[in-house]
Amino acid sequence: MKAYKVTVNGNVYEITLEVIDKADIKAAPAPAAAPAEPAPAPAAPVAAPAAAPAAGATTVSAPMPGTILKVNVAAGQAIKRGDVLMILEAMKMENEIVAPVDGTVAAVSVNAGATVESGTVLCSIN
Repeated sequence: MKAYKVTVNGNVYEITLEVIDKADIKAAPAPAAAPAEPAPAPAAPVAAPAAAPAAGATTVSAPMPGTILKVNVAAGQAIKRGDVLMILEAMKMENEIVAPVDGTVAAVSVNAGATVESGTVLCSIN
């Protein structure tokens, strides 16, 4: 056994480590299966139907996983480059999703309250 002192966030801890050989390692027993109780599913917001982007349309995707707090645009709305399309909350921060080009919103693929993954198409612009 070897004793070490470790400092974590200014706190000093003494730890002891035991060196073992690979031959001493035994396979861990499989955990006993616990009776599964179905957990109540949280009510998830219903996403807007995903419309296929038109040929030549610019798609705007989520840069990170998060929750859509607010959708500022609707299909058919004219927008300018830099306009805020929606607000994405990620890691307790509100991130503005802005229009990369001038154009008209062809389709909005998410609703406020929807949880999205990185790369999820949020809207398309013609």
